Amino acid sequence: MKRPVKRPDPSAACPCGRGPDYARCCGPLHAGAAAPDAEALMRSRYSAYVLGDADYLRASWHPDTCPAELDLSDAAATRWLGLDVRRHAIDDADHATVEFVARYRVGGAPAVRLHERSRFARVEGRWLYIDGEVQAR
Repeated sequence: MKRPVKRPDPSAACPCGRGPDYARCCGPLHAGAAAPDAEALMRSRYSAYVLGDADYLRASWHPDTCPAELDLSDAAATRWLGLDVRRHAIDDADHATVEFVARYRVGGAPAVRLHERSRFARVEGRWLYIDGEVQAR
């Protein structure tokens, strides 16, 4: 069963922590605008996880690596605690890497720290997530 996407008030702080408000940060990307760079796409994907937006996550995933289905059924129990972008490296005109740490908690379990180095490619003018390598602590 598909879970409804929860949209924040447009004037509320953006879940990614970068923009002054959702309407001027990740909101336009979630509505279909192209991300200006890989970091903006990565931040919008974090916000999509916060909001439970599986459709956006799949649409922003490279078709060669996108899963056939994306189950966010535990999204209601997941509390996202913050995002820290450590590095945004431009590899060439159409490839980039973003290293980040995202913190979250599922139910009453201890907080989890996800440290990932993600790869992105620009395809037909749009940045897409390829894959990520989880970094050891």
